[in-house]
Amino acid sequence: MHLARYDELEPYVTADGSTIREWAGPGYSPARNQSLAEATLPPGGATIAHYHPQAEELYLFRSGHGRLRIGDDERDVQPGDCAVIPPGVVHKLWNTGTADLVLVCACSPAYSHEDTILVEPEQPPAD
Repeated sequence: MHLARYDELEPYVTADGSTIREWAGPGYSPARNQSLAEATLPPGGATIAHYHPQAEELYLFRSGHGRLRIGDDERDVQPGDCAVIPPGVVHKLWNTGTADLVLVCACSPAYSHEDTILVEPEQPPAD
């Protein structure tokens, strides 16, 4: 049995600039066809607009408030909202609140940096 504990997961920054902790994914768990992670954006933070040629993503918002753009559609998001992001569709997420924006992200096939295509310049590191 593979059991991942949140407090033992090492956070890392994805190609789009969000900080994630992955519970499951190829290479370190038995999951082969999908991944599951928690992503965090600090207040005022944003991801880099991007798309995934292969992966479909589900974003389940757990805390904080933000704005999500998927293709030409842009909406406010809050805890309890779930968004479906089809493969090949450009998306971007902003934290518009005063606390961390936290979401659970499921990807199928599993997340990989190679399947992340940035469509705007990378953001400079925060001071």
